[in-house]
Amino acid sequence: MLLRQRGSDFAIEYGEIQLMVSWVSRSEQALATLACQRVRRDDAQLLIGGLGMGFTLTAALAVLPANAGVVVAELVPKVLDWAKGPLAHLFGDALADPRLAVEICDVHDLIAGSPERFDAILLDVDNGPDGLISLANDRLYSVGGLQLAHAALRPGGVLAIWSGYPAYGFADQLENAGFIVEEVHMRTGEHGRGDRHVIWLATRPLPQN
Repeated sequence: MLLRQRGSDFAIEYGEIQLMVSWVSRSEQALATLACQRVRRDDAQLLIGGLGMGFTLTAALAVLPANAGVVVAELVPKVLDWAKGPLAHLFGDALADPRLAVEICDVHDLIAGSPERFDAILLDVDNGPDGLISLANDRLYSVGGLQLAHAALRPGGVLAIWSGYPAYGFADQLENAGFIVEEVHMRTGEHGRGDRHVIWLATRPLPQN
């Protein structure tokens, strides 16, 4: 994984694949804002899979109440090093926010070990279910992995998943794992311009009375 800079622009790349760039962030921010709109608790606990360039994290911190907590699971230590170094201007004061804890770990393992811990789980891992860089991450998006995410959410909690590509049939997988699903399509730019990204908002239902 490499961090490349051209002028004031940055890109994180894996081989020839561009994972994220500093000049496009609209859908990554929307991942956080759409999920947080569905969180009703003042002491909400969020898990973000992937630190990236901080767009999802900073958007979440901007709208969450003071009593909330955010855990970021980042698998690659040098991504955190970049966040504290050449990308620090993108993060602002986010890494010093008292609501934040960053864990260097596999988000799948954290989800698997956290029954009913979170009110929202936000996944921006690889480029989505059909844009895998690491084949090991397929377990996040399998029915079994989605069932683990369902179990890690409190009732009424939301699993929000970002993708750089459509993933046909993925909404059905989410439903098979027990979620109520909304699929949001959006452009990376304003006024209908730019690439089309997808966000799935999958809610764990409240128990029936």
